Amino acid sequence: MAHLIKDRQRLPGWMKMNMPKGESYSKVKNLVNSHGLHTICSSGNCPDIGECWNRGTATFMILGNICTRKCKFCAVPNGRPLPPDENEPEKLAESVKIMGVKHCVITSVDRDDLDDQGAGIWARTITEVKRVNPDTRIEVLIPDFRGKTELIQQVIDAKPEVISHNLETVERLTPFIRFASKYRRSLDVIKYVAENYTVAKSGIMLGLGETHEEILQTMDDLLEAGCKVMTIGQYLAPTPKHMPVVEYIHPDRFAEYKKTGLEKGFKFVESSPLVRSSYRAEEHVNA
Repeated sequence: MAHLIKDRQRLPGWMKMNMPKGESYSKVKNLVNSHGLHTICSSGNCPDIGECWNRGTATFMILGNICTRKCKFCAVPNGRPLPPDENEPEKLAESVKIMGVKHCVITSVDRDDLDDQGAGIWARTITEVKRVNPDTRIEVLIPDFRGKTELIQQVIDAKPEVISHNLETVERLTPFIRFASKYRRSLDVIKYVAENYTVAKSGIMLGLGETHEEILQTMDDLLEAGCKVMTIGQYLAPTPKHMPVVEYIHPDRFAEYKKTGLEKGFKFVESSPLVRSSYRAEEHVNA
């Protein structure tokens, strides 16, 4: 605990976050808990949880709370997951209705233990949320499905408005940070999404030791793949056991990357220290 407190004290002033609180925050928290749902907001220790939940929005995480991969940046527990909850699509759809969500963001853990990587539950969940909430727009943040296009196509066929898949970091650092994931395979996932129906979106973290030139190259790689929306945020180590932060990037540099990204051709670039994948996601559907 002393180590964690010491790390927090080292945070620069622009990284200080308010504790989540408020009536809307409590309402969302109680609803998520009472319906046995998971959110990446809490499982991933997202710094935007207070702001987003007080707006009555949340990023739901399906297929359980245990990931089959052990990425060095991620706070989600890893190990052997429980079998999928076959009633999860209905539970989530009803929760979205109760919350009155107009833009629903859904993500998941990696499920390499399943023959279809969880694509069947993914498709059912999107379809059910749309059936129960016909006016709700859906954004999904998907795993790589091992690059199997027939599984990605199941998600596309369910017709979410935005499909996102994160590169997380630059190509050189990918083997050290993303367990069982590949930079070029992720680009292929994004390219397949962009070429087959919907808005393609991706995001990276800064502060892991990447160079300025590598960040610009990553932008170019995403644009070549057809990506329209990019998010850029500061990496924060969830625990001392995770990848350490190499550098805290100043907000001015994030602003420069936003300007550069827009000049290069992205429709939207969300770039600041506390930005995460689903931050202000409701604005990206128009890309």
